[in-house]
Amino acid sequence: MTTTRLLVFFFLPFVLIHGTISVIVTTSNPEMEVHENTNAVLSCKFQTERETIPRIEWKKKGQDVSYVYFDGEFTGLFKGRASIDGATVTLHGVNQKDSGVYHCEVTARQDKICLGEVTVSLNVLVPPHAPSCHVPEIAMSGSVVELHCEDKLTVPPVTYSWYKNNRPLRTAQVADINYSVDNKTGTLKFKSVSKPDTGQYRCEASNGIEPPKSCVGQHLNVTEFELNLTLVIAVGVGAALLLLSCSLAICRCCQRGYCCCYYKERKGGKHKSLNTTSTRSPF
Repeated sequence: MTTTRLLVFFFLPFVLIHGTISVIVTTSNPEMEVHENTNAVLSCKFQTERETIPRIEWKKKGQDVSYVYFDGEFTGLFKGRASIDGATVTLHGVNQKDSGVYHCEVTARQDKICLGEVTVSLNVLVPPHAPSCHVPEIAMSGSVVELHCEDKLTVPPVTYSWYKNNRPLRTAQVADINYSVDNKTGTLKFKSVSKPDTGQYRCEASNGIEPPKSCVGQHLNVTEFELNLTLVIAVGVGAALLLLSCSLAICRCCQRGYCCCYYKERKGGKHKSLNTTSTRSPF
């Protein structure tokens, strides 16, 4: 038994008692899920007491309430991409922006209760897009490194998987792995990278709507800090030459009397020589 028949059966006693019935508005599908770029049929059926040409309006409820169908024509973004049959509206080529709650209102002015309405919820499913991946080109061995994957356009939200050299990375918490994968945020985190972690990494996004999509693989190169013997010798020789140059410069300054200690020593020696000369007997 359909919803309409149930409603009629419910209101039948009122018809027998009062001899009247108000407008009745129903829908065959109050909650809809359709894929992006397909058609969405928003069902709305009505039954009136006396009114033969009721006024039909459709509204979409979001942050604000906006008209979809008003005064016999579609409005705004729905103009040219929707059609109506009775009170049922078909949206053509839906996208994520069409998701929301729609209200069908039927006004029968000649009926005792002239207004009836019904609500239809529409959810547009969006398949995975190729996610954007962020993989550092170079990482120092022993450092913490994060790889990121992101796809914000898909509905419902995607889950992420990481691959190294086209092989899936394990997500279970095992003692012998040095990384963790967050399937919800798309973050691959290395606690301490090492040389074996070098390779090509890519991320895959899936939400069960269509086949998963993957980003282009990017190469991560883990480098280790190695002492170069030639570089060490060059730095040592340079430091020795610098120290020798500084020592020679200080000695040169002292010889010219720029050093206080040397100047005092020279001055003290001169006084001593003069005193020795003055004590000699003229004879």
